[in-house]
Amino acid sequence: MFKKILIANRGEIACRVIRTARRMGIATVAVYSDADARAPHVAMADETVRLGPAPASESYLDPELILDACRATGADAVHPGYGFLSERESFARALAEAGIAFIGPPPEAIAAMGDKIQSKKLAKEAGVNVVPGYLGEIANTDEAVRIASEIGFPVMMKASAGGGGKGMRLAWSEQDVREGFEATKREGLASFGDDRVFIEKFIESPRHIEIQVLGDRHGHVVYLGERECSVQRRHQKVVEEAPSPFVTAKMRRAMGEQAVALAKAVGYYSAGTVELIVSGSDPTGESFYFLEMNTRLQVEHPVTEMVTGLDLVEQMIRVATGEPLGFGQDDVTLTGWSVENRVYAEDPYRGFLPSTGRLVRYRPPPTSDKVRVDDGVVEGGEVSMFYDPMIAKLVTYGDTREEAIDRQIEALDAFLIDGIGHNVDFLSALMQHPRFREGALTTGFIAEEYPEGFAGAPADADLVLDLAIVAALAGYETDRRSCAISGQLSGPVPAPELRVVRIAGAEHRVRFGPYEGGCLAYVDEGEAHDVIGLWRPGQLRFRGSIDGRVRTVAIARQGRKWRLTTRGASHVAEVLPEHVALLSRHMIEKVPPDLSRFLICPMPGLLTALNVREGEHVEAGQPLAVVEAMKMENILRAEKAGTVRKVNAKPGESLAVDAVILEFEHQGP
Repeated sequence: MFKKILIANRGEIACRVIRTARRMGIATVAVYSDADARAPHVAMADETVRLGPAPASESYLDPELILDACRATGADAVHPGYGFLSERESFARALAEAGIAFIGPPPEAIAAMGDKIQSKKLAKEAGVNVVPGYLGEIANTDEAVRIASEIGFPVMMKASAGGGGKGMRLAWSEQDVREGFEATKREGLASFGDDRVFIEKFIESPRHIEIQVLGDRHGHVVYLGERECSVQRRHQKVVEEAPSPFVTAKMRRAMGEQAVALAKAVGYYSAGTVELIVSGSDPTGESFYFLEMNTRLQVEHPVTEMVTGLDLVEQMIRVATGEPLGFGQDDVTLTGWSVENRVYAEDPYRGFLPSTGRLVRYRPPPTSDKVRVDDGVVEGGEVSMFYDPMIAKLVTYGDTREEAIDRQIEALDAFLIDGIGHNVDFLSALMQHPRFREGALTTGFIAEEYPEGFAGAPADADLVLDLAIVAALAGYETDRRSCAISGQLSGPVPAPELRVVRIAGAEHRVRFGPYEGGCLAYVDEGEAHDVIGLWRPGQLRFRGSIDGRVRTVAIARQGRKWRLTTRGASHVAEVLPEHVALLSRHMIEKVPPDLSRFLICPMPGLLTALNVREGEHVEAGQPLAVVEAMKMENILRAEKAGTVRKVNAKPGESLAVDAVILEFEHQGP
């Protein structure tokens, strides 16, 4: 067994590897960039080594720096995690030449599967179903248009060395190919150092299913069931689950046997994942096709661990030492259901724009054998623009799919994140969505169900009523505390018992009658509602029940208003004493400024392109500028027709959030 493992990664995956290594009695080494000097994975490890500045190219992506760290600490093995150097053949070879074990597959397998064009040829030779397409190199846009027309639209253009949802574009027409081919090449070159692009048929109503495989150095390979990864945004997975609600036992066996055949064909060992695209419109389940093989640990591996009872990191470590697998295919069983949500630093209310900054508050939900949180951040830490925006992975388990999903909703309500934008509300909305709960999923689920963007999960009448009670309780308790303090200084000052609550376009009159451990809430002079659980000023959440309905509500004060967040949405409630509410009805409401007269930078980033000049006329929807943030290009478009009055920035500038790039003179409404 290894004595010391260096983790060539950061964040939650570094923490996750360290936990398993510690349980196995293996010492660990963490590496870090200047941006991660105070990161949790650094604090957890037995030893640490600084790599260099924040940019990944000068730290985590430099193999020589990793090798130097191994030599300096005497590490006899490296676990690469995922991303960074995890699928770089040259890195695995360099470690082998230095006499350091690579906790992953052989370099030859990484090379064979890392090239999407070559991997599809190998898959076909191994008897694996492949998507119809063109696997040769494509010289230019005109050739791409010809090939796409021959395959038949829609087609998918993919960077040959791509991964993680980058370097992919869907084309429904010749115009889409002409607009997207060169951009796909640029993304492939920028992200992976390879601008080759291939084109394949796009499977309509597609589901993204992947098979987890595990092999040892003695030729044994097993499959550990499937994961459903169809809920994606911009080809980036958002929700994963195991098993899939679509896959039958017959499908599982067929997919698994093909995945094992491919793994054996390239001499694969360690953990790996064979990704498949499955036609959801084929009720037989036979229309599944090979997409790619990821020669590393997947982000979503915890759901497989939950339903199989296996620790995949431990298995990888044991395989790397030469141990044979301790079980065969017949020993693999899938028990229960597991769902994983990726908590990202992004703002779903603003088109999922990346968010960076300090985690002013970070309180994950309580964990148990049925609720798991894999994270690599702490309260007060920084979410940097240099790396992936994932904050944490929330994983839940249940005897049934419904139970695992409901446990997600409860745990998401208990997540508390302040200081940056995050997608917790959106994830909760997904878990509550009828179509998701039915399991009627495709890779277009988010685009189809949220075509106009996300504005919060809908709230039913019971939830709105309960939030009105919680808001009134917060207002009443705050005023009662203020009155008590005032009474200590100048004599008793009673707190008015009745509160007027304005929420969701309605107004409610709420009065309380307290009793031990809770209170009775009388709404609009109707019957009493039983409130179990108390809230006191300074507490961040109300936890309790109203008429038996369990509620966890994050509470934040905003003057006389309260922001109440639960069940996938934030609701602003104004809470006033009755006489103040009467006066406020006669106040003049201010009209907000027209921000459509400006093109505003929606996130901190680099302005890489500016497509217009002063005096130029633009039409609604026209691309105006490109801002790069967190390794993704974001195209900014005109909201309405107008003329560019002033240009305030130029390409190459680093822009802050809300920086004004352009000013317009609009024509017409």
